[in-house]
Amino acid sequence: MTGAVCASFAATLPAAPGAAAEVEPGGWTSVSPTFTVQERGCGQVDDLTFRLTCSTAGGDQRAERRYATYTGGTRQFEGYVRVSSLSGTRVSLKQTFNESAAGPYFMLAVERGGRLYAVHGGDTLSNAATVGATVRVNTVHQVGSSHRTYINGSLQHTYASPGGSFYDKFGAYRTNSGNGPATVVWSNVRFWRK
Repeated sequence: MTGAVCASFAATLPAAPGAAAEVEPGGWTSVSPTFTVQERGCGQVDDLTFRLTCSTAGGDQRAERRYATYTGGTRQFEGYVRVSSLSGTRVSLKQTFNESAAGPYFMLAVERGGRLYAVHGGDTLSNAATVGATVRVNTVHQVGSSHRTYINGSLQHTYASPGGSFYDKFGAYRTNSGNGPATVVWSNVRFWRK
């Protein structure tokens, strides 16, 4: 291959875990928020591996990390997610939860076949989350303004944000219309604020 062809080919590849930096660069400060592990129903957490071991289509089935609450400012989340198995469908992978209102504010979920979508509104963000594929997810939340979701470094979704208190969650969580079994592995998870 010529140098130009090699450079063009390399530009089409997703960034390797650990090699990427935050999206929307400039002025970010790295933070390490505390978290608690949530296991309910048939949910199981083993470090950054999250499993729903049953096909139950009802009840609270979750395996997640719930991070510390924040108010105001702009927060960024980055992580690499790999769905290593999905016999079920419509499993939430990442949430931004609004403590000031009932229920989650933003949920990113996956359907069998690899479609990543916003649960509220149903917008397709990507079809890249096929079993075994690694996908980079960034969310940028400017409290009181907007919430932006990037997939593999590309802006895919923007959602208006109210003010209030919020927190991030990720793992595997059965949506109201979903079910397991599912195994989800996250890696290279980082947070920033400004």
